[in-house]
This record gives sequence, structure tokens and C-alpha cells, in this order.
Amino acid sequence: MSPQRDAGLPGAVPGATAGPRVGGTWSSALSSEEFAAIKGVGFDPVGQVFGAAVFSIGYTGVWGCPGAWSATDGRKAPSSPWDSSYSLLVKTLYAARTLALTRAVAECRALGGDGIVGVELRVAEFPAGGMEFTARGTAVRARSRIRPRRPFTAHLAGQDFAKLIHTGWVPAGLAFGIAVETRHDDWRSPGRIRWTAPNQEVDGYTQLINQARHNARDRLALDAAKHGGDGVVVDDVELTVSQNECPASVGSRDVIAEAVFVGTSITRFGRSGRPAGPRPLTIMRLEREY
Repeated sequence: MSPQRDAGLPGAVPGATAGPRVGGTWSSALSSEEFAAIKGVGFDPVGQVFGAAVFSIGYTGVWGCPGAWSATDGRKAPSSPWDSSYSLLVKTLYAARTLALTRAVAECRALGGDGIVGVELRVAEFPAGGMEFTARGTAVRARSRIRPRRPFTAHLAGQDFAKLIHTGWVPAGLAFGIAVETRHDDWRSPGRIRWTAPNQEVDGYTQLINQARHNARDRLALDAAKHGGDGVVVDDVELTVSQNECPASVGSRDVIAEAVFVGTSITRFGRSGRPAGPRPLTIMRLEREY
């Protein structure tokens, strides 16, 4: 979404054709406090929206041992997820979340909503196989004649959404940052975590998780910039670590770290150039003049 500084919402244009749903009872995932906060900044809930996608997550494209130790310095720093052999897996993880969110946005558009607040992204095993990616939130519509070109998405709860609007900022879209990194676990690391080992840093593991978080954070910033935002507020940071048998060395293992950042890209409100705080009062004379 490209921000327009002269509009009421980023990318807003007057005269959009979408309209609110007529009649019926709307549902939401809002608490009473969230409902009051959203109403207080000029938005009305129009319905709860949901999107889902089931993906088979198995093929990673990995051949050999991408995290094996180097013969020169004894270790190999993990590479970027877009350069490593896990790039296919990372792109699939992006595609699955994006598809689920896109379907929730389609429901929002059908209800005449201007955006979705309180978006929850979840990943769980599907009983019949594969992974289920879901996106759930509440579609809202502004009490304004100015409509955005496309619905915004935000992880922000009702109160946080209201605070954002009050301070002259609006959400542009949900952003992801995902990275999968691996490291071959040779004899050095296990020896440092045995119960007989002294208290010490396991630097191989430290480097692995730092690299995963670093790459995920960089990817989050790039994804947020696609929405035309000025910045990003982070909702959640997940880190999962697993182990696989090394395909290149019998009896050895590879340690895999997956980092996921979720946040909302935000941009300045079109009319936020006025000074912050209460407006000045207009003073009028009360006594009559003769």
C-alpha cells in the first residue's frame, strides 16, 4: 500500500465502490474494551474473518550437509536463507502464511471492510497430514467517505489500534520475517553440554540462533517496506530448534533453527502534520460593546 500524504488513510481514494454489509448481525473476535476503543477512533466492526491454507511441508531442497564444519577455521557460519539450500522451504513458509492472510482479506473486502485488526496467525499440524496455516481477525470499516484501495491488516489489538490512530499513524499491512539456518553438530558442541562440562558458552549454538534471528529481522524490514510503511512494530518473535540426522555423516546430526518475526508496517496519517496535543481554543469576548 503506497502512502499518500494528502489522504485520510494511506493509499486512500474517495469514491471506492465497496460498501458495508446491509442487515444481519456481525460477529467479531473483539473484547468489550477493544470494541469501545475501535469505535472511539471512528471505526465499526463488520464481521469476523478467517483464512486457511494446508500445505505439505516435507521437501526442503537440502542435499548433503549445508551446515558442515569448514576445514579451514573449524566452523562455517550459516548463510542467508535466500542463499542456502533451505531457500525453497523458506519461500513455502512465506507462501502459506500469505495465502491464508489473502483469503482473510478477501472476506474483509466482501463485507465492505477497510481493514482487519487483531490478526492472529497460527500454524498447526493437520490431522490428515501437512501443516495448516490460519489467519483470523476482525474486519472494520471507517466512518468516512474516504476508502483505502485495499484493506489493511494489523496484528494490533483494539486498544493498540486506537492508540496508533490517535498518535497520527495507521497500519499498512502485516509483515513477516522468516529464516531457517542449520549447523552441523560435530564433537565440539555436544562435549560442551554434557553434565560433566563446566559452565561455558556453546558458541556454535549461539552463532546459529543469532544468525537465524538476524536474517529473519532483515527479511521483516524488507517485507514491511513493500507495504509502503515508514516503520514496523513487532508483534511476536518465535524461535524453534530441532535436530536431524546428518545426511553426509553417519552418526552425526544437524541442528536447525527457524526464526519467525511478525509485525505490522505503519505509516504516518495524511493529516498528521498538525502539532500534537489539544487544539488551541477560540477566545471570544463575552461583554457587549457599545
